[in-house]
Amino acid sequence: MSVALRLSRAQRQRGRHSRRGQRGVALIVAILLVALGTIIAATVAYENAMAARRSTGTFAFDQSIMIAEGAEALAAFGIRQFFQANPNTVYIGQGWDKPVGPMEVVPGVMLEASLEDMQGRFNINNLVQQDGTPDLVNVAAFTKLLEMVGLETKWAPLLVDWIDADINPLPTGGAEDSVYMGQTPPYRTANRYVTSTTELLALPGFGRERYLALAPYIAALPWGTQINLCTAKDKVLDAFLPAGQTEFSATAGQLDKNRVAATTSGCFPTLANFQAALGTPKPTGAPQTNAGAQTQKFGQKSQYFRLTSFITIGSTEFNLYSLMYRDGTGVVRPIQRSFTPD
Repeated sequence: MSVALRLSRAQRQRGRHSRRGQRGVALIVAILLVALGTIIAATVAYENAMAARRSTGTFAFDQSIMIAEGAEALAAFGIRQFFQANPNTVYIGQGWDKPVGPMEVVPGVMLEASLEDMQGRFNINNLVQQDGTPDLVNVAAFTKLLEMVGLETKWAPLLVDWIDADINPLPTGGAEDSVYMGQTPPYRTANRYVTSTTELLALPGFGRERYLALAPYIAALPWGTQINLCTAKDKVLDAFLPAGQTEFSATAGQLDKNRVAATTSGCFPTLANFQAALGTPKPTGAPQTNAGAQTQKFGQKSQYFRLTSFITIGSTEFNLYSLMYRDGTGVVRPIQRSFTPD
């Protein structure tokens, strides 16, 4: 009887231990299930929040594009109206250069917009003529412009070789594929007209700081586009004057004051004013020329404008830069869009 009793007690103890062990395992399993459920719930909530955020961002982006397109239509209408009123002259103070906004387009959506005449800048595509040879007058002007903004003049022949169609480096310090293939990573010269001034960054060693110094004075427009004297920047005008002469940029802000004071034609300097200042420049290596031939590179009207649209939707900000083109009939349309100014 004692042996049976001891066995019965041992079995009961084992049963109690077994039930305790089962309860411990069940508790651990329950904790794991709760933790797993919490992780799954948090993941689902996060994915839902991100999906909502992406949807909001996509909607805001699409809405911004539509508002920017509306700004393009408004700018096109304004440019067309000014062209019809005065088809021969585009000048500062005419009205098209007045910024718009900030204005509330719809509740919670703000728009700011402004126009710039891109023919008031130096067109780097004019450095190379259609026959592939350097335009010596423009090369000399660009060289002087580099000096005026504090850059080395060596970049002029490098840019000419980047644009011209041949593979022969200029003897004055140019570079072709033999130089660019040695870069890391290697690449080749474009050998064509550029579509963005940022291609200057492809020149070996040019760098961001040099680009930022030069960018406000240059544009990448179709070849042969004239500089509008009425809107040109002071350093761009002085770049074409004889060496050492800085009539328009000598005093900061003076050109703007003269343009405000221009009450007759609204344009300053006029072609006659600029021709008088130009005299008879003869850039180094350039053929003999005269002031009349020089001024063929200048005019008093424009076809290319850049529209800057800044849209704010809640905490979301969006920029669009549109190059607007006005053709000979007065029709205005965007021909290039980008999310960066250059």
